[in-house]
Amino acid sequence: MHFKITSTQNPKIKSLLSLEKPRERRKQCLFIVECAKEVRMAIEAGYKIGNIFFCEERLNKDESQDLLSHDKLLIPVSPEVFDKIAIRESTGGILAVAEQKLHRLDDIVLKKNPLLLILEAVEKPGNLGAILRTADAAGVDAVIICDPQTDFYNPNVIRSSVGCVFTKQIASATSEETIAWLKRNNIKIYCTYLKASRPYHEADYTVPSAIILGTEATGLSDIWVKNSEANIIIPMQGKIDSMNVSNAAAVVVFEALRQRGFKSE
Repeated sequence: MHFKITSTQNPKIKSLLSLEKPRERRKQCLFIVECAKEVRMAIEAGYKIGNIFFCEERLNKDESQDLLSHDKLLIPVSPEVFDKIAIRESTGGILAVAEQKLHRLDDIVLKKNPLLLILEAVEKPGNLGAILRTADAAGVDAVIICDPQTDFYNPNVIRSSVGCVFTKQIASATSEETIAWLKRNNIKIYCTYLKASRPYHEADYTVPSAIILGTEATGLSDIWVKNSEANIIIPMQGKIDSMNVSNAAAVVVFEALRQRGFKSE
């Protein structure tokens, strides 16, 4: 175990704080994982863990006991230092640095009858996190984001996904690349779209399917609509014409799951 760090000017602490910036996360290919549960999920998903920072005064030892066995990685810090490096208010007194993974389309392993969620751009990290949580709950094969600048390791993504960013296959690619990949794998494209659409529950998701969602502000681009097997819509009963994208994803993906008899194939 390392010596206890009591100064925020310590080089290790400065390096850790730099990872709060997206540019530094991309540059160093590192990110921060907070809370014992999420750190454990990252390890189980095959992420390589670096230093583990913990605060004895804030530590929930029952939740963190197994992580404290990584003696060579452990760095104790004072409460003042921990308050500086912790992004979330409730972390259980522990956080870790982890190496990012590459998230390529061709690395996705598909089941015989896959079900995918695809987002064209993401406006808010919280929405991406919520969709990853839905994908985990529904047993979706993978979540693909059609925006090469997507930051899967934004702390708000990890927090709002409750660690499900580690439980799902994820990839980032352009819309053109993703459409070509879907067609190569004979996966039907169902676009959530306001025009020329039919109710979402009338589509057939019992075949290999990809559910495509756009941003709430601009919807999907033309390239998706042109390549769609069918445009689908969630009928609105109120005065607005759309739902939050994470809510819409949950509605449609669980209809797909219902049609499949709530079975993962």
